[in-house]
Amino acid sequence: MLRSLIIAAALFGPSAALAETLAITNAHIVTEGPAGEIASGTIVVKDGMITAVGASITPPAGARIIDAHGGIATPGLIAIGAPIGLSEVSEGVPETDDSSTASDQISAAFDVQYAVNPNSLVIPVARLGGITDAVITPGERRSRATRSESLMFNGQAAVIDLGSGMDLLRKTQAGMALDMGEDGARRAGGSRAAQFVILKALLQNVRDYEKTKANYDLGLSRALSLSQPDLEALIPVVEGREPLIVSVHRAADILQVLKLAREEKLNIILEGAEEAYMVAPQIAAAHVPVMVHAFEDLPASFDQIGATLTNPARLAAAGVALAIENPSFYTGARTPRVDAGRAVAHGLPMSVALASITITPARIFGVADKIGSLEAGKDADIVVWSGDPLEPLSAPTAILIKGVEEPLRDRDLDLRDRYMAIAGLKPAH
Repeated sequence: MLRSLIIAAALFGPSAALAETLAITNAHIVTEGPAGEIASGTIVVKDGMITAVGASITPPAGARIIDAHGGIATPGLIAIGAPIGLSEVSEGVPETDDSSTASDQISAAFDVQYAVNPNSLVIPVARLGGITDAVITPGERRSRATRSESLMFNGQAAVIDLGSGMDLLRKTQAGMALDMGEDGARRAGGSRAAQFVILKALLQNVRDYEKTKANYDLGLSRALSLSQPDLEALIPVVEGREPLIVSVHRAADILQVLKLAREEKLNIILEGAEEAYMVAPQIAAAHVPVMVHAFEDLPASFDQIGATLTNPARLAAAGVALAIENPSFYTGARTPRVDAGRAVAHGLPMSVALASITITPARIFGVADKIGSLEAGKDADIVVWSGDPLEPLSAPTAILIKGVEEPLRDRDLDLRDRYMAIAGLKPAH
């Protein structure tokens, strides 16, 4: 019997644990959804899914118990924008960075799903920050010097979990990334005015291609600016089935993007949006969500003259759906909760801040039926914390992803312990 279990574990790895039933007890549960906030409750997990959340739940017979000892239990955090699973050393070793492309053949068709590395050394680092899932978006195209009207798009995003298994993909084609503002204008010949005209023409190219695919295949259609893979990738965007993630910063550009979305009937998400608070009522009226950089308070460019740490709070007060993003390589893999805590310090309500790194991004990217809150029927992506999850000194005491308890280790800790042992020292835990 024991030999059979060992063989099963070797063949199936963490997935073998999905048959386990466990209960997290004595937890201060904080989540959006029917459970709300429970001062002391229990979360029951079976076959990788949450089956019950409540204050008066008796753990099932035979369930493995994880005693939270009064610690706060939240949904696993969702990181947005950081190239988790795509990049190892983004600056010093460019060969390890698969988050963008310099290809002159594809732009919209670039799809990060094909480069996700389940064994990335960054994934355990992210998990130790309480991150159980990530929305990974393509980075800015590397070929900055090349001006090409057909290469305006960065490519397609994906949603992944950060479990220990080999299949991390939750959702592919989760959004199409596009740079506007200064970055986009550079590709369009140096002017925002040109960029909007070119973008409208490219979208019309996609519609024309969709109507005349047969002629295109026979070489009978007019010449189109985009390659066929890019045209195919953009069809769901022009049909409104896939969101267009628009990186845009200054208020005037945001208004132009909102107008473009109305005219072209696009489903858009604003990204960056440092001056969004200046036009928050218009964003809210358009029902457009924002992936906001909560840490920006200085103008990194003329696009961000009005950057302020109060941006998230002012957007939330206007009724804008808010997800906090940190696209930087290593910081973004560690600190969504720190960025959310910083926003709380500048006026964002605590509940909205937690939602901005859990249920709100799950809703924005269409995976809220699986993750983002602690509810029966959802995947058991759960973190138990030693203290306030938005306090930098707090740390996870237990992390579950799809019901599998993950190790509280990463390569940094392994190397620390290895060399402390060589030196005859005991690591502090």
